[in-house]
Amino acid sequence: MIGLLRGIILQKQAPDLLLDVNGVGYELLASLTTFIDLPEVNNEVTLYTHLIVREDAHTLFAFSSIEERALFRILLKVNGVGPKMALAIVSGMTANEFAQRVHNNDVSGLTKLPGVGKKTAERLIIEMRDRLPEPSEQTQIDGLTQTPTMRNLEEEAIAALLSLGYKPTQASQMVAKYSSAGLSVEEIVRKALKASLG
Repeated sequence: MIGLLRGIILQKQAPDLLLDVNGVGYELLASLTTFIDLPEVNNEVTLYTHLIVREDAHTLFAFSSIEERALFRILLKVNGVGPKMALAIVSGMTANEFAQRVHNNDVSGLTKLPGVGKKTAERLIIEMRDRLPEPSEQTQIDGLTQTPTMRNLEEEAIAALLSLGYKPTQASQMVAKYSSAGLSVEEIVRKALKASLG
């Protein structure tokens, strides 16, 4: 499974993205939320990915945050929701907004998403209520049952930097400056990377 790619953006036209990773061009389908976060063409970007293998195609989906990818993966487990609809849902609202609508039984709010009718919205609420944490507890859907502590956030941020090729001591030092600032894992990693590059 390809979980993360870091490379140079060669082309971008929503939802299609072409990323050069050490001379290999990866074609990706990205959510609109991710597209908004992308830098201009010829700039480097790090994206979290999910690979879907079918008989006729291998499709790589790209997300700017772990939370967004986690929501996409949970949506794929819902009966009747395929990759196209899951991508439309994560393009239409944040993971926290989606969790709030599910827990509030907000059928009309969910039907505003492209391709989601009343029956699909009701199915999403029934099937996802137990899979999503209460919005107030949610910082990262990957953790589903965990409420975040400063230690968890710090460890996750360090793990993210290790996956990008930094050494353990270097990653710890980079994260230490931001771990007590009340930031999310994604914000800690972004600030740490910005500081090390700048």
